[in-house]
Amino acid sequence: MRIEIGIQEQDRKAIAQGLSSLLADTYTLYLKTHNFHWNVTGPMFQTLHLMFETQYNELALAVDQIAERIRALGHPAPGTYAEYTRLSSIKETPGVPKAEAMIRELVEGQEAVVRTARTVFPLVDRVNDESTADLLTQRMQTHEKTAWMLRSLLDA
Repeated sequence: MRIEIGIQEQDRKAIAQGLSSLLADTYTLYLKTHNFHWNVTGPMFQTLHLMFETQYNELALAVDQIAERIRALGHPAPGTYAEYTRLSSIKETPGVPKAEAMIRELVEGQEAVVRTARTVFPLVDRVNDESTADLLTQRMQTHEKTAWMLRSLLDA
């Protein structure tokens, strides 16, 4: 059935492509955060273990919201590791880094998601896609705040 939401098909497709990159970044950051939650050690174990758990749970909800927005725009959401590897600006971390390196990598990941979200905004603004703009704004606020909290752990 034809989608008539006031956004042309070519614009919906371009927005869905941008959101697919955001989904890939978010899922990759989710996986990295979950991995670090399982494997963190050291004097900050309890703090980081709980913090990472809160973060990966939030990311899991975000993945669903982003994928559902892509579907509402009439396009399939990517859902394989191969697609995420190709679309994501966040790379996997080999091995198990020390706790401080984990924090630094998660800051970089949070900031990468914000940058990806920002790349979608010009088109979303141009075509008056307020629903996607709202989603992007919420995601950016969350990732900017999380990056700040993680950075705060690194201040001496």
